[in-house]
Amino acid sequence: MFLMLMNDGFYALLSLFIHLIALILTWWALQSLKIDVFMRRPKSLQSRILLILIALAISYPVARFFLDYMDWSLRLPQIYG
Repeated sequence: MFLMLMNDGFYALLSLFIHLIALILTWWALQSLKIDVFMRRPKSLQSRILLILIALAISYPVARFFLDYMDWSLRLPQIYG
């Protein structure tokens, strides 16, 4: 994906870090919503798993956007050479 300046191991580490940061930020942002109004039992295991799945569903495209944006910005110099 990246230019030859980055090896696969570094890209994997960077991807893990960005995905983890996106997941943490998404989880933090979801905590400010009053989602428990829509749930029968907000403290149940099912409700907590649903919140985790919602956080994953939101954080993945966010992290993918930043990784793609970084990749595209590193490829821009190839236009001129």
